[in-house]
Amino acid sequence: MAEKMAFIGAGSMAESILSGILNSGFLPKENIMVTNKSDQKRLEHLGKQYNISYVEDKQQTVADAHIVLLAVKPYDMEAAIDSIRDHLDTGQLLISIAAGVSTETISQMLGRDIPVIRAMPNTSAAAGASATAITRGKFATEDHLATALELFSTLGTATEVAEEDMHTVTAIAGSGPAYVYYLVESMEAAAIEAGLNKQTAQELLIQTIAGAAEMLRSSGEDPSKLRENVTSPGGTTQAGLEALDQGHFREAVMNCVTSARERSIELGKTF
Repeated sequence: MAEKMAFIGAGSMAESILSGILNSGFLPKENIMVTNKSDQKRLEHLGKQYNISYVEDKQQTVADAHIVLLAVKPYDMEAAIDSIRDHLDTGQLLISIAAGVSTETISQMLGRDIPVIRAMPNTSAAAGASATAITRGKFATEDHLATALELFSTLGTATEVAEEDMHTVTAIAGSGPAYVYYLVESMEAAAIEAGLNKQTAQELLIQTIAGAAEMLRSSGEDPSKLRENVTSPGGTTQAGLEALDQGHFREAVMNCVTSARERSIELGKTF
């Protein structure tokens, strides 16, 4: 019998993972249950959109689930665990995607030797293109790790990392898509201001981003080398890069990642 999975939380990240799981065939919709804190309309949306079961009763949701995915905000973690703790056992695997909350903290909240895996996917999971980092708690075995890696590999790539690196992973992979979208937004706005229509600008930018990503993946070259290959002395690319340098683009991006990492650390300290 296929594994059963319970989602505690029904936000955008939960939906991205749910969509990716169903699209990949990792689990059939009949084996998935979803609940959340109190948003009945959100549950109804997911039920209608993906033809899955949902209930407001969290205890009913986790009953008989082999995998329980905690897809809640860090500040909702304690309440979420309180609502299901007495209905979990050591034969279940708990996977958390809450930013900043360590496996040790989750284990302390549980007060039991339940296997915990911490994962940091991103919303590209819905398109089967997430970059997910995974770390395991002290009660999780190699088999639990393998299960988590298999699950998140259906949504893109999945890599095990040391727990101390998860704050940095959160900053670059968890939040990273938003930075790319912001870049595309800005380039699109400049193109439209220069007279290009929105649809054409979007089509060109999407393929440009996809092509650059594929070059990074397949060429084996360092990004600085690829940048140099595109940049002719005195040409248009050099002019654009000089404008980015004048705007302290590199420093801004590095500060962006640092700020996101520090926020992840702050969220963890809350507990």
